[in-house]
Amino acid sequence: MTMYSLTFLGPHHFEVQNLLFPGDGVEHAAYILFGNADIPADPWTGEPHQKYVSHEVIPIPTDEIVSHGVGHITWKMDSFVRALKSAREKDMTLGVIHCHPEGYLGFSEQDNRNETDWSQLAHNRNGTGTRIISLVATSDGGIVGRVWESPVQKKNIDLIRVFGERFRMHYGDRGVDKVAEAFDRQALAFGAALNQDLSMLRIGIIGLGGTGSALNMLIGRLGPGFLALFDADTIEESNRNRVHGSKPEDVTLGLHKVDIAERVIREMSLGTQVKKYPYWVDDRRCHVALKSCDIIFGCTDDNDGRIVINQVPFHYGIPLIDVGLAIELTKTKPTRMLACDGRVTVVSPGEVCLICREIINVNIARDESMKRQLPEQYQKLKEEAYVTGEGNPAPAVAFFTTEVATMALQELVHRLQGFRGDEGSVSHVVRKFHLRTDRRPKGVSKDWCSVCAQTHSWGRADDTRFLGLI
Repeated sequence: MTMYSLTFLGPHHFEVQNLLFPGDGVEHAAYILFGNADIPADPWTGEPHQKYVSHEVIPIPTDEIVSHGVGHITWKMDSFVRALKSAREKDMTLGVIHCHPEGYLGFSEQDNRNETDWSQLAHNRNGTGTRIISLVATSDGGIVGRVWESPVQKKNIDLIRVFGERFRMHYGDRGVDKVAEAFDRQALAFGAALNQDLSMLRIGIIGLGGTGSALNMLIGRLGPGFLALFDADTIEESNRNRVHGSKPEDVTLGLHKVDIAERVIREMSLGTQVKKYPYWVDDRRCHVALKSCDIIFGCTDDNDGRIVINQVPFHYGIPLIDVGLAIELTKTKPTRMLACDGRVTVVSPGEVCLICREIINVNIARDESMKRQLPEQYQKLKEEAYVTGEGNPAPAVAFFTTEVATMALQELVHRLQGFRGDEGSVSHVVRKFHLRTDRRPKGVSKDWCSVCAQTHSWGRADDTRFLGLI
């Protein structure tokens, strides 16, 4: 049976809330175009999964509203037909959302009758098989939805996500399930709903080195339902001291870092289902798993990998929590530490991307990509001094990488649960270990940036080649 889920990008949800709840206490409605992310077989369940991602909010013209009050709203269908045309031209799915100002979180009999007619009109206008999304919102933040597969067939949306400064999860019986004994103490700190939210989440970790392996170990004990691990590297003796869960024989066996991370999760036996992908993240074998995730952590230390995952939040509505560690040493002997910076950056629509924050060096990313895909050409250009040389390995220390992983998980838990308060979300923080201070540099989207500055790519999902990569 197909699972349906839906993601509201933060700026779109904010726009919808302003349209539906202007303060007059009567019903309002709006259209939304959703991008389609088709997952033929979910990596963890094997079942088909259809994800929808908000792309554009379309207000209903005031002059087309016939009447509306506390318990009803009616409008002319001219705008509905125009929205259907736009959805067809963009290969997207049309959604209609309206509010119930008195707080009823569900669909009325009148809603059923209206939506049957909408579905029939959609089939007549855009062809058999056209789906329509219907949503109801309440002023306290509640939201439910369903997908009309045909005028006589509708199915509830299993999970609705709202990803803005906070991460809101909407699904049936939220907070009702009994907390497993292993997570009792966690529930005492954060409430039972957090455990249930985590159990619903599909989380990806990209890069399972020092920071990624620490994050994997820690997040496994929070109780996520599903983990996907991405890393093409094998374990080496030089990084075994900071890769959590590694053993001496892993180096001899040539295990991938994802093999070790998977073993760590399985040995915990806390109920997390885990899948591993021993490939670079831009490998086609990673695509379905990557777009199946709800949230991803970027723990890769290369610019090429970050180029890929930097686009995921905007195309697929999957927030990225990216981490990094930079240690600067003197160039003369004896070496001395000049700086030690740990960074956590949250990337999603409405936030500044990694390119605009100058975390990604696009020239180095180009060289890394060429080295992997065109090694002979890379070597030739290297000899001619047209690409960056190998350089020395970056310094890294286990307790620094582990603390950065902890910082990232604290940001995730806050955005889900809110333990820091209303103003507690932090999009970009740099912890200067050597100075014992945290800094929060502001970032600005560059006008020319096609990733975060131009909304036309937001929520496009499968509308283009995977992530629009060239």
